[in-house]
Amino acid sequence: MATIASSTVEHGTANSVKLDPRKYQALNDLLGATDFNKPDVRDLLVQTYGDQGITGFLSLTGAVNSGGSADQVEWFEEGRRHKLYKATTGGSVSSGALTSTLVFEENPQKYDVLMHTASGKKYIVSGTSADPDTITGGTVDIAELAASTNQTITDDDEFVYLGNMYPQGSNQPDFFQETTPERRKNPYMIVKDRYEVNGSQATNVGYVNVGNGDYRWFMHGEQEARKRFMDRREMMLLFGEELAGAGNTAVTDVAGSQGYFSAIDARGIEVTGVGSDPLDSFTEFDLILTELDRQGAPSEYAMYLNRKQSLAIDDMLAAGVATQLTAGLPGQFGAFNNSADMAVQLGFKSFTRGGYTFHKHDWKLLNDPTLVGAVTSGGVAGAMIPMSNVADARTGVKAPALELCYKEANGYSREMEHWVTGGGVLGHNNNGDNGKDTATFHYRSEVALVTRAANQHVLLK
Repeated sequence: MATIASSTVEHGTANSVKLDPRKYQALNDLLGATDFNKPDVRDLLVQTYGDQGITGFLSLTGAVNSGGSADQVEWFEEGRRHKLYKATTGGSVSSGALTSTLVFEENPQKYDVLMHTASGKKYIVSGTSADPDTITGGTVDIAELAASTNQTITDDDEFVYLGNMYPQGSNQPDFFQETTPERRKNPYMIVKDRYEVNGSQATNVGYVNVGNGDYRWFMHGEQEARKRFMDRREMMLLFGEELAGAGNTAVTDVAGSQGYFSAIDARGIEVTGVGSDPLDSFTEFDLILTELDRQGAPSEYAMYLNRKQSLAIDDMLAAGVATQLTAGLPGQFGAFNNSADMAVQLGFKSFTRGGYTFHKHDWKLLNDPTLVGAVTSGGVAGAMIPMSNVADARTGVKAPALELCYKEANGYSREMEHWVTGGGVLGHNNNGDNGKDTATFHYRSEVALVTRAANQHVLLK
């Protein structure tokens, strides 16, 4: 008979074992007094803040994707066919008399006929002291065509060039006005992010269904990392600015890239003060329409607005319907295949004013308190984007007003790169992290935004 060769066992004698009920734990001791029941954990992940995605602005406004193979993207825009002459130094013009005190930014020629924009009076150039072969320098003499009262021309006054009236037997003009395409460029920017999970956590199963019946929490983390990267890429395309020439000496290895809002700041139409006092009257709105007419704008626009400005437009339209200002106006839906239903399905509310059709859409980016909604001064209240194609001034090829460009060559695209490295974790045996017990998800994109005809875009600030 086998025995246990040991010292005395508790509650027993030497060389024997005695079973003691106190060796066992009661179920109460194991679970506690209140933990008899299996937790009733719901497997749905609650979207506490709703759908937080902000991407979609570029795609819904007609931006196309196209590849590029240089460090910057370039395009040409047509200049104004006609231009104003500016008198940088003014003077006094007596009735029918001459003056030699005007200095122009660019000189008109003798016998040119000009109209003063402030008074509407017409003048003819009687002479100039500038070199006939140049368009700058010297002074210009002018005389009023129909002598009336004295006219004071102040610094920076402007004149419309109407044409000219030459005498018989005169020579041809010394020089001519030329309309040249404006060459524009925008560098590409590289946007990056990553997400990492260790091998142990990659195998753990949780309560929450993160999608498609998968209960591994890291899957949700990777999905969020990808969406967060796409949101940040779009924000850079909207808010990015070029660093070169801006006096920034702290960062010299990044050129920067001009985003949508900085393009409108530089070349577009800005309406300021909208944040504190929203655009909420037809009088204010019609001033924008007048400026759109001046810029040769197309007839169809998308309006992306924050909540405050969107409600102000709703109130304005409601008042217009009540007073018959906007009642019964037909809308155009060319951007949506002439389908009003499609516009509604995409979240747009449309109305027509002064021959223009506007498709209004709320812009989540401007409302989110962790994004632009947190900006209290100098922020953006909305934008108005033309929904039409713009012809390239050099090639004549038509393209949308917004174009998302990305680097590519020989089948390799940097529009949206995604790869995983890991020391065997999740089957990724590329040892890309020096054998670390992790799987690392990488995201990279090299993109630039082309904003064509920015003079036709409206920024509400």
